[in-house]
Formats: sequence, C-alpha cells, structure tokens
Amino acid sequence: MSKIAAIVLGLLLAASLAVSFIPGASYSRQNREFAGAAPSPRFPLGADDLGRDRLTRLLYATRISLLLATAAAALTITVACLAGGIAGYFGGWCDRVIVRALDLILSLPWLFLLLAARALLPLNVSPAYSLLATYGLLAALGWAAPARVVRAGARSCRDSEFVLRARAEGCREWRVLLRHVLPNLKPVLLAQFWTTIPVFILAEANLGFLGLSAGEPFPTWGTLLRELQSPLLLRPEAFAPAAAIAISLLCFKLICFKQSAPFGGSQV
Repeated sequence: MSKIAAIVLGLLLAASLAVSFIPGASYSRQNREFAGAAPSPRFPLGADDLGRDRLTRLLYATRISLLLATAAAALTITVACLAGGIAGYFGGWCDRVIVRALDLILSLPWLFLLLAARALLPLNVSPAYSLLATYGLLAALGWAAPARVVRAGARSCRDSEFVLRARAEGCREWRVLLRHVLPNLKPVLLAQFWTTIPVFILAEANLGFLGLSAGEPFPTWGTLLRELQSPLLLRPEAFAPAAAIAISLLCFKLICFKQSAPFGGSQV
C-alpha cells in the first residue's frame, strides 16, 4: 500500500508541476463573464466567484502545499535531530536545558501562537512572504515533539555495543553522535518526517480557512477552502481541495506506517 500511496503522491505532484506548461493556465487570471460557472469542458471543476479556473488553482495549490510542507518538515526534523540527539546522547546539563525548552514549547497552544503571529504581519505584506512566514512559523514550532522521540532513541543507543566500540577506537563524542548514533536512528527520523508533513498541511489549511495564510491571489489548499464559507458557492466541485487534502493525508499515513518499523542494529 505504501508504494501505491507514493505513486498517488507522485502523480499529484507531477500534475501540479505540469500545469505550468499548459498555455493560458494561470491561477490569477479572471474571466468575469464566467464567474461562478458550473463544470464544463473549459472549466472541469467550474470557476470561482471571480471567474478563475478552479482546477488550475487547485493544481497550483497542490504544488505549493506539498512542496512547502515537505521543506518545512525537513527543516523541523533537522532541528529536532540535532537537539534531540545532543540531549539524549550527552545528557547532563545539555539534556536538562533542552528538555525544559521542549516542555515549554509543547505546553504552549501552538495553533493560537500561529494565529497571533500571522495576525501581527502587516496587511500589505506580499502573498509569497506571508506564505513563507506561515511555513517558517510551522517549522519553528513543530520541532519539539520529534525532538523528544529522537532524544529517547539517542539515549537508548548511548551505551550500545557499537557506540562503545567506536569510543574504544578513539572516536570523539561528536563524531560518535553524528556518524554512528544519528544514522542508526534513520527509521525514526523518516517516520517523524512523514508524520510531520500532514500535520503542517492541516495547520496551513486551518490558517488558510481563517484567512491567515497566503494572500490573494496565491492559492493554497487552505485558501481554496475559504470558498466553503459562502453558502451561495457551496457546490460539489467546491469540495475538491478538501478531497485533495484527504487523499494526500491518507497517502502520507500509509507511507508513515511503512517507515515506522522498529529500529535497531548497528549501522557502523
């Protein structure tokens, strides 16, 4: 099932990238004479209230949401890997300081922090900057939970046979951590990576639905969901972004289930 999920995600991403090569396909082009048009050969998913092609905007939104969520998750896991690895392997005051920081971040209502931080941005900020700020905030607030998992894994490897052998051969502690301990946690890191992506997708969808993600005319899955707030535009084709989110989340869940096998064994 994980291979099927990866294929589906690949097809979604390929379609979102291919839309740039379709002549006349623009997420911001308005056709006022077709405002609110029903699905047709010209507009397979109809047109929104400004006459913009829903399918084109959905494909652009798929590209933006998938790529930026993946990039933010990669940044988050990198920070979590370093912080959790240092805390779990070295212990002592490093562990105490990092654990206190993790407890503080995990105790904060991060969704409300996102709402407050996004609301503080100027109203005239560019759509691209607001979108990058959104995923930057997600990456800054999302590393604590994966760091705890990495810390637990690093603590379990600290006195393993392959670590003791590396120390006996004269490896420095930092080299042991970077070359032996963290590579041995690769399954854990991959599982956390695939778990974090859908979390970020849902978080951006919440912000976009509330109007606190990318500004117009930039499309994301979250901003496209705002159309569901208008009862006059509530048509079956308006649920296409929600269907895309559901399909992608299911695919990531299947891939994460595949990657969440228990880790073990030396990879020295």
